[in-house]
Amino acid sequence: MGSNSLPYLENIARHYAVQAVMNDREGNYGEAVKNYRNAMDILVKIIQLYPENPLNTIYKDWIRQYQKRIRDIESFRASPIPASGPVKGESLDEEIDSLIIKEKPKVGFNEVAGLESVKRALYESIIYPTKRPDLFPLGWPRAILLYGPPGCGKTYVAAAAANEIDGVFIHVDAASVMSKWLGESERKVAAIFNKAREISSRDQKPVIIFIDEVDSLFGTFSSEIGGEVRVRTQFLKEMDGLQDKGNVLRFVYIIAATNKPWKLDEAFIRRFQKRVYVPLPDKESRKQLLSLYTSSLKLSPEVSLDGLADILESYTASDIRDIVMSAHLRTVRDLFSKGSESGDPRPIQKEDFMEAIKERRPSVNKELIKVYESWDSKFRAI
Repeated sequence: MGSNSLPYLENIARHYAVQAVMNDREGNYGEAVKNYRNAMDILVKIIQLYPENPLNTIYKDWIRQYQKRIRDIESFRASPIPASGPVKGESLDEEIDSLIIKEKPKVGFNEVAGLESVKRALYESIIYPTKRPDLFPLGWPRAILLYGPPGCGKTYVAAAAANEIDGVFIHVDAASVMSKWLGESERKVAAIFNKAREISSRDQKPVIIFIDEVDSLFGTFSSEIGGEVRVRTQFLKEMDGLQDKGNVLRFVYIIAATNKPWKLDEAFIRRFQKRVYVPLPDKESRKQLLSLYTSSLKLSPEVSLDGLADILESYTASDIRDIVMSAHLRTVRDLFSKGSESGDPRPIQKEDFMEAIKERRPSVNKELIKVYESWDSKFRAI
């Protein structure tokens, strides 16, 4: 593997996962299993290399979901049962329970640099209505679509929103919804929403259903089977049900994230009252990110975060974190090269950052940014 940077590894893991889902939906189960395993291997590597990454709790949940899907596929291939037969083993309710993130990432909006339009949309759609529903007699948006380049904080900010309202976080992706049983996938979708409404009513807690890589579930494909259409129809029905203005005590929200919004079905796009672009960080955001990532490190007086923020134009938030880590690693390497394992590394110098930047180009190219901006100009709804 040519790179160990976090955004690179995240992109590879997502690529394998999406490819696995495509293989799965085509009935190419051997390739699906192989790609689910590849995605799991990369996620395990991320957790090992970046133990402090606040999204690791979500990545561990993804691994569990991919493991379960592999078991389902292998069980089905070993002893196929008619599609109309009963589901054995884990009950549907237990399956839905497994989608609930028991340990939410410990991240709040104060740790999200920039993204002011995104945070404003989440405040207006989720946080303010949850705290003061009486101020919203006409109701409020329940569905938010976050789109933009990978590594810019879509999953991060969704988890932060759940923490801000002390809400329950249910993570959904294509692997967790798909089933070998005819009709089971749409029942699973209905069960997810029923569980969210049950928790919200019973425990008086807000619930966020987070759909990651939503294009792999509700994109437009050249060939579809009836089951996929029914799953999408069921999801649209459930999303419409969230807009029942008489049901104000049930705080159930959807946040969907995608790196490929242009693949989404337009009927699905219309259900999101808020559609918010999560762009590359601007200069002020880059400076905030540098300040956040270097807060526990020792910097040489010659290091100017303002100057570095200028140089790091076109880099994602994940890219910037990797550059800071790489610069710091140079000081650790120097410490060990002197034959000493005691003492503190030297302060990070400007040269350390410049060498790290030379070795890491932006993970998103300018042509792709133009595609996002074009889509944003057509479908934005803030």
